[in-house]
Amino acid sequence: MIRNYFKVALRSLQKNKLYSFINIMGLSIGLACSLLIALWVMDELSYDKFIPNGNNIHQLWINATYDGKINSQRSSPFPAYHELPQADSKIKNTALADWGQMSLLSVGNNRVIKQSYHVTKEFLQVFQFTVLKGKPSNALEDPTSIVLTQSTALALFGKDEPLGKLVRVDNDRDLKVTAVMEDLPTSSSQQFDCLMQVNHLGDWVKKREVDWGFYSWQVFVELQPGASVQEVNKSIKGLLVKNGQVDLPRDLFLYPIQQGHLYGDFENGKPSGGLIKYVRNFAIIGVLILVLACINFMNLATAKSEQRAKEVGVRKSIGSQRRDLIVQFLSESILMTTLAFLLALLMVMLVLPWFNDLTKKHLFIDLASTYFWAASLLIVVITGFISGSYPAFYLSSFNPVRVLKGKIEIGKRAITPRKILVVLQFSFATFLIASTIIVYQQIQHAKKRDLGYDQENLITIQYTIDLEKNLKPLRQELEATGVVTSMTISSKDLTEINNQNFVDWEGKPKDQKFSFLTIGTELDFTKTMGVKILQGHDFIGDADSSSVLINQAALDAMGLKEPLGAKLFFWDKWATIIGVTENIIVTPFRKPNPMFMVYSPLWANAVAVRFNKTSDLPSALKKVEKVFAKYNPAYPFEYTFVDEKFNRRYASINLTSTLASIFAGIALFITGFGLFGLAMFTAEQRTKEIGIRKVMGASILSLVAMVAKEFFALVLIAFILSAPASWWVLTEFLKNYAYRIEFSWWAIVFSGITVLAFALLIVSSQAWKAARANPVKSLRSE
Repeated sequence: MIRNYFKVALRSLQKNKLYSFINIMGLSIGLACSLLIALWVMDELSYDKFIPNGNNIHQLWINATYDGKINSQRSSPFPAYHELPQADSKIKNTALADWGQMSLLSVGNNRVIKQSYHVTKEFLQVFQFTVLKGKPSNALEDPTSIVLTQSTALALFGKDEPLGKLVRVDNDRDLKVTAVMEDLPTSSSQQFDCLMQVNHLGDWVKKREVDWGFYSWQVFVELQPGASVQEVNKSIKGLLVKNGQVDLPRDLFLYPIQQGHLYGDFENGKPSGGLIKYVRNFAIIGVLILVLACINFMNLATAKSEQRAKEVGVRKSIGSQRRDLIVQFLSESILMTTLAFLLALLMVMLVLPWFNDLTKKHLFIDLASTYFWAASLLIVVITGFISGSYPAFYLSSFNPVRVLKGKIEIGKRAITPRKILVVLQFSFATFLIASTIIVYQQIQHAKKRDLGYDQENLITIQYTIDLEKNLKPLRQELEATGVVTSMTISSKDLTEINNQNFVDWEGKPKDQKFSFLTIGTELDFTKTMGVKILQGHDFIGDADSSSVLINQAALDAMGLKEPLGAKLFFWDKWATIIGVTENIIVTPFRKPNPMFMVYSPLWANAVAVRFNKTSDLPSALKKVEKVFAKYNPAYPFEYTFVDEKFNRRYASINLTSTLASIFAGIALFITGFGLFGLAMFTAEQRTKEIGIRKVMGASILSLVAMVAKEFFALVLIAFILSAPASWWVLTEFLKNYAYRIEFSWWAIVFSGITVLAFALLIVSSQAWKAARANPVKSLRSE
């Protein structure tokens, strides 16, 4: 019986090739989009799920009250790593890590610059990453040890055995390879290429081990299985106060690492979401696109209802039951969905490399996975049932006698629900187009913002010990090349400033605490960065070791009328303000942060080089490379253009904008399929009416207008429904950004006009075709 159902279904598909092609193509596009979104969503949801004991690992966070609100941060003091196990017996283990840095690793002539972490010996035991060679229990026991990832070991040693071999780090110390671990997946919140024992940093670390006031470390906590994190939080909450940190209210708490990626935003001390908003939104979009494709199936199936109605009448007259017809139509739907799914799978495989490049991921489909095929079967059955349910139950309900006598107006009862579905399609397409416009405007608004410095022809290079020893001749020879205007060094480049310090000044209210962004630098900072000085002057040399520059936002926060010569207190010392600069924008979509710049060459981690304006930048780079090769021979010449690095800050919202644009276009395309089906249906139902009107003298244009006006009404209804919803959603979206555009109503109006023009184009083409047909053919049977 089942074989017969699918045999009839296959014949039906072959008989109606155009109809079958349109239906299968619409479904396959919808399924392909849904599969891509599903792969992306599953990857986002899988962060840190690969860690065997990941559900027991938490990161230490701090809630600190200042600037009139509770601020949450992950930077913790070193001693907390030692004290936490003593605070609660439910804490099984702790580990500490810095925030990572780029390190030069050398073995013979093989040199690579890789991301490194300095960690405590328990790090691999807490995280239980897969160790391929060596023992995780003692791999980091010795301060002179180093753990490499598999790809890093291959780059340094090739096919040779790495265990026990020495790796030269930053050209000043040798560390022994004690373990090789598996490369971390992209779904890991911790990303590094090698691990080094934190104690090998020497006396500097020994001072930090007892410093409760130095908040610069990541502390990870592994709880006992089944332990309550709420109870542990009660035990550790007052640990900072207990150890003398009473300058402002601070509480410790643990937060699951498996929630950090998607739920990493906090507001006034409470989790407020994060990337999960984007994940939910795109999951909804994926479902809606699939629903649109299913709606098209219903519309196109009903468009062919007159032909299928006679088939239903004949089948019922010779004894077929309604359930048999329902199974028949559902079988056709599932067969069509299966073909569409296979085509969608092919589409996904073809576009996946491009999609991975767009999303910066390594998504793939595991065709050998039984879970994948089980899920695929479920999707096919559910999609096939949803797509075919309406035609199946609708067409199988026809009375065979009335159908065969021609007394049923086929499709009459289907018009209203079909129109409702198409209105929903129009509404969704209108919303997506408006969303694309608003997101694009917001991005352009931020990109055109005055950043307070000049990104053009500015590069940054890692600062090294060799460069520190040769800083003066390096500067002189760079400027002597004729292609460099100036250079400077700083603790961070301007795209990555994140260090904050509490400050005080004469006249500051005693009951208030202020935290300013801080950057350490030296000579020619404002000249090299292109920062405008509003008052005073830049640093001029070592005499400025007790001087600072502040930006306009800091001046506004301090409320000083005469800032030059005023004193700023930080790092347990007073410093004199010698200049005020324009605001430097660090975070593109937020208000300028109060910031001060301190003369501190020893704090430097980055070199900034400003080129003259030139049309031959590659040649200029080669001249600069020769100078760096002379004074920094151990390091490969690797640089980053500041504007490119800054643009990476837009990565997530650029991705949102791009995907929204793509899905808006696809939704409009799929909606066009549905509209095409409805236009076919309308033309089919009104063929004789059009023929009579044409015989009576109606013009082709009037006939086209007659058919098109009801679709104009559908688009108008869709616009009325989607406009307020779009306004509310997009207004809420813009509230996420302190520096934002004003909502533009024209975006919604434009999207409505676009959908209307698209709809009328499709409908008019079908109406034009019907109006130009010979009326003799349509009236011959009357």
